[in-house]
Amino acid sequence: MTDALAKLKPTSGRNEALGRLFVLELSGGRIHSMSPDGSSRKVIVADCHLPDGIAVDIEAGHIYWTNMGVPNLNDGSIERADLDGSNRKVIIPQGITFTPKQLHLEKRSGKLYWCDREGMRVMRANLDGTNVETLVKTGESDADRRDAAKWCVGITVDPERGQIYWTQKGADNSGLGRIFRAGIDVPNGEDAASRTDIEVWFDNLPEPIDLELDLKGRVIYWTDRGNPPLGNTVNRTSIDAPVRNEHAPEIIASDLMEGIGIALDVPGNRMFVTDLGGSLYSASLDGSEKRALLFAQGNLSGVAYVEIPSKEN
Repeated sequence: MTDALAKLKPTSGRNEALGRLFVLELSGGRIHSMSPDGSSRKVIVADCHLPDGIAVDIEAGHIYWTNMGVPNLNDGSIERADLDGSNRKVIIPQGITFTPKQLHLEKRSGKLYWCDREGMRVMRANLDGTNVETLVKTGESDADRRDAAKWCVGITVDPERGQIYWTQKGADNSGLGRIFRAGIDVPNGEDAASRTDIEVWFDNLPEPIDLELDLKGRVIYWTDRGNPPLGNTVNRTSIDAPVRNEHAPEIIASDLMEGIGIALDVPGNRMFVTDLGGSLYSASLDGSEKRALLFAQGNLSGVAYVEIPSKEN
């Protein structure tokens, strides 16, 4: 275990009522809001077009989510609403991003980052949807689009080092999944398709999906599909570890049913994970005390956790 992982300690005495989970139901096209124990669940948004990634801006009172759309139609979009689902608005309309997947909010820079699977891109925009940029482009043709090794899926941002991390999952059970990292901006004089600062941080993974970063502890977590024992797991490792498999990730949870979404509550020493089998799990950050909060609830994709002032709960 690395020093960064060893420093993770439980925090006691926090009131669970201060927290709120937002969970995407892919199959039902709905967004649920609930307490961190799975109680007081309510649908706050309906009629989403295959929602996959979600992020919450608690200070501004907004939720953002991606709609994958139908993969071969280039009809993905990104929407925003208030925390209760009201004032719904499309900020990235159809035709701009192909199949948007995990979404990350970087509050300090006022940017939304997301991965575009069939679009084979890492993208970002302002919080109002303006100034859309492509940061990484792994392919362009229809033949490229059929190659799952080029699909960008999960994303997180390390603003301290000015880096982005993303996953390219590869074909089902191929063992060709990879996690990449690069600078937060395209280098001067280069473009998204040929930038020279991209590193393969991990390769030969089953199918890495969503990423989440504990900035204080400098630890990155991710969900992974594929066959056991390495697949359908939650993994973590130090963000400051060397590149290219010179370190092994720690598998901290297993037995997921097509794991996908992950959210961290670092002060509370817990994480939340969703899978396409319809389960929502909670566990300590080391994977212990794993328990199902929901199960057989359609296909659950993205999940976000926030602390909300008690007057808003």
